[in-house]
Amino acid sequence: MDYRVLLASFERTQDVAGWPRQRVIHACLRAAIMDGQLPAGTRLLATRALAGELQVARNTVLYAYDQLATEGLILGTPRGSTVAPIASDAARARVKPPARSNAIARRMQGLRGLPSSGAEARAFAPGVPALDLFPLVQWRKQVERAWREMQPADLNYADPAGVPELRAEIRSYLAASRGVRCETDQVFITSGTQASLELCARTLADAGAITWIGNPGYGGALAAFRAAQLRTIGIVVDDEGLNPTAQDWQLRTPRLIYTTPSHQYPTGGVLGMARRLALIEQAARVGALVIEDDYDSEFRHDGPPLPAMQGLVADAPVIYVGTFSKTLFPSLRTAYLVVPRTLVEPLQAVLARMPPHGRVADQLALANFLHSGQFGVHLRRMRRIYRGRRDILLDALERHLGHCGTVHGASAGMHLALRFASGAPPDTEVAQAVLDAGVVARALSAHATGVRDHGWNGLMFGYSQVPEAEIEPLIKRLARVIAQYGR
Repeated sequence: MDYRVLLASFERTQDVAGWPRQRVIHACLRAAIMDGQLPAGTRLLATRALAGELQVARNTVLYAYDQLATEGLILGTPRGSTVAPIASDAARARVKPPARSNAIARRMQGLRGLPSSGAEARAFAPGVPALDLFPLVQWRKQVERAWREMQPADLNYADPAGVPELRAEIRSYLAASRGVRCETDQVFITSGTQASLELCARTLADAGAITWIGNPGYGGALAAFRAAQLRTIGIVVDDEGLNPTAQDWQLRTPRLIYTTPSHQYPTGGVLGMARRLALIEQAARVGALVIEDDYDSEFRHDGPPLPAMQGLVADAPVIYVGTFSKTLFPSLRTAYLVVPRTLVEPLQAVLARMPPHGRVADQLALANFLHSGQFGVHLRRMRRIYRGRRDILLDALERHLGHCGTVHGASAGMHLALRFASGAPPDTEVAQAVLDAGVVARALSAHATGVRDHGWNGLMFGYSQVPEAEIEPLIKRLARVIAQYGR
């Protein structure tokens, strides 16, 4: 048994982003035992030998073996650890299929086939921050402080809109950094961007209402709109971003308009000021609401940053969506909405009848992290690092894949796009070939949101989590795959 191959295969098929190595190794061995890949009586590699093979500390392997022993899946003998007979019995067990299909509801069928929103920790998966550079020591201090200062009342359910201290800090931060105009009561805390989008889809539009989304666009938004039974229309995306025509406004008048103007997902375009103002004006004219997803606007590498659409016009019909999963870490599960004044009371009434907030300590810790200035320090550091990694990636793409197409969306964010030249093979096939070589580079066409061909054929490259020394070797590997694929 080649444990390196076993582990690599497990990591390729499972979402293990952010897991510690001991947990990954334990889960991998457990799955191999339960699937029968490691049958009863199999003698496992000694802990020291396995640690050397996997290039981890011996204590990491000891932890995994101890967990397996606790679960009764392996036995300790004088000759080492072996797979227990009970594990083989479990692997042979088969559940009798139900008489009737357990199909999900029809309204959820549309979610199948959409790109997953789960973050992958491999190069070049988009949207994954450099978690190894997160200031854990400072964060732990704020978490400890939050618990020290907790009062008995804080142990109850939190305000459905979120902890007031955090909402106030977010308001101050957005006013200074993004030009957002709002008061604290217009800020609503959610458990993530997906939760924010689902809340908008279910509370701001009736089933069947027309919703615009860029084509290509963010699959998480498309999933939220489809689950709410909204009629989604894929709108053409050009080099800047969402580009609706006069015919779109006249014949496909929207109730909701979803856009990522600071860094179009997935193509990376930045919507210019004139287009932003025109979109706001037209939305107000037809009574539509713009959902401005500013998911990675904090990272602007070239040129002056453009302010958020929400603050460009007083009382703009814009709902601003933000998250801390890109600036801090995904498992924090904290995002926010800034809604127009007219929606504050209706949204409060809706949230009062929904499951209340928990995790008060996490919200208080985040408020402290923002107020102390540590968030700003971390953000400035990551901007510098991401810009450097972007530069290395651009140079590597020019050296090894410059003949394949043109780069888009490199001026901002945490990913860029390589748009293939005409005559190139389908990006989905190239992405699969690259994935088989151990590199994640998502196909742009996989983010289609409408029946019309969006014309974007290429790959996405998320660079934020890739160490500088690994970028060019990975691009070289990818270039070899593409060269062989094209023969």
